[in-house]
Amino acid sequence: MFLKNVKFCLFFGIFLLINPCFAASDVKEPPKEWLTFIENLKQEMISKGISEKTIRQAYGKETYYHPQPEVIKQDKKQAEFVLTSREYLNRLVSESRVIRAREHYKNLQKKYGKIEKEYGVPISFLTAFWAVETNFGQNKGKYHLIDGLTNLSYKNRRAKFFKNELYQVLKIMDKFDLSNDKMLGSWAGAMGHFQFMPSTYNAYAIDYDNDGVIDIWDSFDDAIASAANYLSDLGWKIDEPWGQRVQLPWNFDYTLTGYKTRQTVEEWSKLGVLDKSGKKLKINPELKGSIIIPDGRKGRAYLVLGNFRRIMIWNRSENYALAVSLLADYISGSQKYAQISSYGQYALTNEDIEKVQTFSNKILHTHLKVDGKLGPKTKEAVKKLQAKAKMHEDGYPDYQLLKKIDNYNAKLGFNIPVQPKKKRK
Repeated sequence: MFLKNVKFCLFFGIFLLINPCFAASDVKEPPKEWLTFIENLKQEMISKGISEKTIRQAYGKETYYHPQPEVIKQDKKQAEFVLTSREYLNRLVSESRVIRAREHYKNLQKKYGKIEKEYGVPISFLTAFWAVETNFGQNKGKYHLIDGLTNLSYKNRRAKFFKNELYQVLKIMDKFDLSNDKMLGSWAGAMGHFQFMPSTYNAYAIDYDNDGVIDIWDSFDDAIASAANYLSDLGWKIDEPWGQRVQLPWNFDYTLTGYKTRQTVEEWSKLGVLDKSGKKLKINPELKGSIIIPDGRKGRAYLVLGNFRRIMIWNRSENYALAVSLLADYISGSQKYAQISSYGQYALTNEDIEKVQTFSNKILHTHLKVDGKLGPKTKEAVKKLQAKAKMHEDGYPDYQLLKKIDNYNAKLGFNIPVQPKKKRK
């Protein structure tokens, strides 16, 4: 390969020193600024209690310098289009995954039924978490954690967060004398079968197989028990459902949707909320829950209870929590798989949501982070904008609202008519 590269360069009359054919990462030396950062980082970790032995094991002569680190690209990467809840759920809760999850569940229930009793967390949910996090252990991540977290700790938008996770990884290595090669995970630092962040590992992971090492990578005993311990500590209630899909009455007040409004099941029933088949809710009437509509009033509605909120502590994505919950229902039940049907949904882009966030900060004086993500705070701001525009307040920015924002006039407000969306030919 070297000879081919030399011949190629010489063919054009250009030598390597003038126009190198090697990749920049092969020839570029770390700048002094990076080397200073690395030395200061090592000293900072030692001052926090990490042994010099572990620092040598983690870094040695390696600087982990990359002109264009892959983890930085991953951290900045955003999808062009925001997945609707329907699209997301159909991807994560597919028919093939349901079949595989049910097979794993049977085996896990036999072997780890004791864990369910000890920690009060159903094996069906632990199976669902395992499926969604790593596809049953197949995708645990191949990024080198010290390398990745070191780069993410350098002049990054979340440098403080990632530096703490780097410290937590070094603590793990220090405590169990683990090799550098063992420390593999996702680009952001998540590790093992259930993708624990290093800080979560140090707070909740347990040595269930009693071999003296908490190994969430290769010991499934440790991994599943650690996940159960974490959920138990979050307050999981084994005798309570996560929630269920519901039907909302035609005159439902959409300002009541979202996590800010928590009412008892009985109170929701009095407002006309029924189960998905149109019958009275059969959940304990004293339990408190919220109504969420991830894709707006044209999509599905769910009544979510305490355990659903606990899943969102694990991962703050509403769709993630729905995927785990719905998959767990399939796993423990016998219902036939049914893909969530499509409907006329406006395909939101990151730019659409950023536009809404920027506009809300300007008009409503909110302090939303302009990140292109339709989170709870952004949805609440959308409701307020919809109220001003005299629209249904469902928190979902559709074509009408986006066009009203485009046409907004400081004097006339939202009163300029919106032309219908042109149909694609």
